[in-house]
Amino acid sequence: MARMVVIYPTPKHVEAFDRHYFDVHVPLALKLPGLRKYEVSDGPIVTPVGASDVHRIGTLYFDDLAAIGKAFASPEGQAAGADRRLFAPDETGVRMFLFDNRDV
Repeated sequence: MARMVVIYPTPKHVEAFDRHYFDVHVPLALKLPGLRKYEVSDGPIVTPVGASDVHRIGTLYFDDLAAIGKAFASPEGQAAGADRRLFAPDETGVRMFLFDNRDV
């Protein structure tokens, strides 16, 4: 199974961010072909030593990295990517990680 983890720093306008994220972005992302599961952090995100500057973490699950590539090459993926750049532009510090994982 592969994952795409998207880490959003705390935005200037938290309520507006969350409204757009849940009302617009999540419904777009749920249409991604090959998406197996979509998890979103709930509540404060902290580090072992205390507070962090992270507001939200989204984790999307796919069969493999190729499926992630296909999903974001699709019209639905293009729409979700364009929307993310509207409410969380790259210069805001959004970080994305794509990886395969295995049980150990």
